Amino acid sequence: MNFSPRSWQNLTVVLIVIGVLALALGGYLTPLSGTVLEPILTVQNWISTRFIAFQDFFNAPQDLAILRQRNSELEAELANLQTEIIGLQQQVAEIDILSGLVDFSRAQPEIETKAAAVIAVDPSPFLKYVIINSGSDDGLRRGMPIVTAQGLAGRISAVTATAARVQLITDPAASINVRIQPAEADAVMLGSITGEISLDLISQDADVEPGDLVLTSGLGGNYPPNLLIGQLASVRQEATALFQTASVQPVVDFSRLEIVLIIINFQPIDIEPLIPEDSPVP
Repeated sequence: MNFSPRSWQNLTVVLIVIGVLALALGGYLTPLSGTVLEPILTVQNWISTRFIAFQDFFNAPQDLAILRQRNSELEAELANLQTEIIGLQQQVAEIDILSGLVDFSRAQPEIETKAAAVIAVDPSPFLKYVIINSGSDDGLRRGMPIVTAQGLAGRISAVTATAARVQLITDPAASINVRIQPAEADAVMLGSITGEISLDLISQDADVEPGDLVLTSGLGGNYPPNLLIGQLASVRQEATALFQTASVQPVVDFSRLEIVLIIINFQPIDIEPLIPEDSPVP
């Protein structure tokens, strides 16, 4: 049988391939393959790293824009959540205030009240008053006392159809007849420009001390009796003075007036025409 040179070449290639496969399957080519492939793998890793860096370079602006957009969306969501939280906190505060006012009304069933919201506060340092959103259309009249769940806040000094001005007990022009408990001592409470309230005309014989309660006495006809005002903070007694004086810590926080109650079944009594001109009437 005669073989052509090309046949011999093909046979030689087949035998070489078979031999290489046999050596590889036997594990004889492992050291050699590691030596040959290591430079190839190194070059491949270098090319891959550079390609990824090149790709990141061109994709970075797009990714940054996406991140900025997402950050803006998250900030907007956070702002909405904060607004909702503030709204919920305000609702809780209003519920607490209303609950306290309801408790006050239940504790004194003889007093008929109407709730109103404070819509403006006096900006002047010399006058102490607030504006409420109820007026003569709601049955309000000048002189009606204003209270909170804690105690006396003031009284209505002027009324329009839909609003009313409330003179607070801290106003410099405010003057209220009060009684100190448990001493049963009468006194006159006065407001001031600074917003502090004090007592005057306390009998020298009265046994009063810090912590005693201060309530309306009902004298003078301007307020019903037994409305809580506060506690004595300090008492001043001088041997040469005709009366004792005292400072009062009010129970009402006038910096946080939001909702108040108007005592609508109290009719103030004007007794000034019956008092001699040289006798001040609280």
